[in-house]
Amino acid sequence: MNHKNIITQATSYTTKLLRNRFGKGPESVSIYLCDRCIVLHLKNFLSPVEKFLLSQEEEQAFRHTRELIMKSLLPELRTFLHEKLQLEVKDMHYDWGLYNASGVVVGLLRTDREMTSDYEGKEQLHQQIIRVTSELQKPPAWIDSWWINPRTLFIFRQGLTILLEKEFIGLGFENMLRMTKGKLEKTLLEEYVQVEQIFHKKVSDLYVDWSFDHDH
Repeated sequence: MNHKNIITQATSYTTKLLRNRFGKGPESVSIYLCDRCIVLHLKNFLSPVEKFLLSQEEEQAFRHTRELIMKSLLPELRTFLHEKLQLEVKDMHYDWGLYNASGVVVGLLRTDREMTSDYEGKEQLHQQIIRVTSELQKPPAWIDSWWINPRTLFIFRQGLTILLEKEFIGLGFENMLRMTKGKLEKTLLEEYVQVEQIFHKKVSDLYVDWSFDHDH
């Protein structure tokens, strides 16, 4: 199946699935595909109830609700990608941009673990990412990055979870850890990773997620 057909079918299915589960679908779903991952970018995705929660500064309740829905939704999406589109997804991630009502769902595809091709600014970017990661956790054992398209950069890190975080997860505080780390890391990334200077591009959306089971 070619990329165009995959994107068309995935867009239609994802929009319908989100609408059925959340009661309101996103205004648009943009899908980007490369040999390593598929990215679903959601725009204007916020229901009236969620808007109310955020207006009352109930971000924790907002994230908890979406967490429950996404845990049941992702297996269905993964099955569709595999059975209908022949995409072998090994892991799925998601995150939300609360202030612009955006979101992203990423499926990592099965591939040999080899470094992707170099691009201008890659080494400098990795050095800055490693510094930010070290502020919160420890230097990653593995880091790679690639451009999915001229506007979308994917950064992958593995081997960065510290013992204290593992203890929190074991005690059942994974959601709180995820939310707290997300806020802190996004702040550090915005402050210390000089995307505009390296690539002459401004960041419009920034998403971060972790797989604690696989430590990436």
